[in-house]
Amino acid sequence: MHTIIGIDPGLAATGIGIVGGRGLEISQFAYGVVRTEPVCPLSERLEKIFSSIQKVLEDEKPHLMVIEDVFSLEKYPKSGITLGKVCGVILLAAKKKDIPILEVPVREAKQVLTGNGNASKQQLEKAVRRALGCSRQIKPFHASDALGLALIGLYRSRL
Repeated sequence: MHTIIGIDPGLAATGIGIVGGRGLEISQFAYGVVRTEPVCPLSERLEKIFSSIQKVLEDEKPHLMVIEDVFSLEKYPKSGITLGKVCGVILLAAKKKDIPILEVPVREAKQVLTGNGNASKQQLEKAVRRALGCSRQIKPFHASDALGLALIGLYRSRL
């Protein structure tokens, strides 16, 4: 069995999804979110994300980390820079634990999981639920996005 962790990076909320299985067979899954407070300095928020991810990696010992690739909207360039900082601390946490990393663009993840690269968050969450055989809604969307990334890692895994 392989354990794959998916990460949907965000400064306010970083989604974490973990799946265990082999190929298309999923034997277990878990998910959660690391939240940070906007009133805290950026350095404290990044440290919280880093230490939380490190703890999960230590506890779960995944074979692979799949993280949503950094993107930036032309209209909001500063958010792309901040997202890059968040991704940086997450990638560092994985590197310090010698965990292989796969970066997947958001449109590619949506295409793989729903068949539509422009799928909505709701469509993606439903596709993830279907793949996991989970009847109850996966909230928040950061967690379902992270689970989707972990599923892609499991499907593509050649471990």
